[in-house]
Amino acid sequence: EVLELQDICYETEDGKLILDHINATIEDHFVVITGPNGSGKSTLAKVIAGINKPSKGRILLNGEDITDWFQQPVRFKGLTIKDLMSLAAGKDASVSELCNLLSEVGLCAKDYINRDLDGSLSGGELKRIEIAMAFARNSDLTLFDEPEAGIDLWSFQKLIRVFEKMVAASDGNILIISHQERILDIADKVLYLKDGKVAMYDTKDKVLPQIIGMQNSTCSVLTEKMKED
Repeated sequence: EVLELQDICYETEDGKLILDHINATIEDHFVVITGPNGSGKSTLAKVIAGINKPSKGRILLNGEDITDWFQQPVRFKGLTIKDLMSLAAGKDASVSELCNLLSEVGLCAKDYINRDLDGSLSGGELKRIEIAMAFARNSDLTLFDEPEAGIDLWSFQKLIRVFEKMVAASDGNILIISHQERILDIADKVLYLKDGKVAMYDTKDKVLPQIIGMQNSTCSVLTEKMKED
């Protein structure tokens, strides 16, 4: 699968440019988009997902323009987790299938399949269910925006294994927005955003040392400034 970002710009209503002419062809199996806070990572995720429309530019998937394919949010009211997982799988999933999927993300199916999707679920639980849904769907392009958010350290170790399994089992492309080194380590390529622009886009072996070098340089500058103050 090939995802093309052609001259993507995103400007807020008050005129602030968040994404500044993003151009990238994403065709590797597993790509991580990373960058410092405020670099535009989450905004780019929302633009790719169709939640936000770019101010300028086009998004192509396998040559087809999907810029205006806005994804409508799922109406959760009245849905159980079993309903949602079955929708993702494209069939009425059995209890044993749901058990396998949910156990992959550390949830016990019997405690969850009949629960409603409502405010009783924590952010971490919802994040795990979202990952299990993606596992069930195996779509051409799967996008995660900071999947580690709200997940404790023990669960994060399991999350890495889930992504490794997903990479092995999936035929499509997996795109993750993250700054976690463990996720960056299993990427085929890393796209590094800075100030709304693509600063680097290459294999992790080439990008990660440069990111670490820039972080060390920033720390040195801050340390010197603190000494001056």
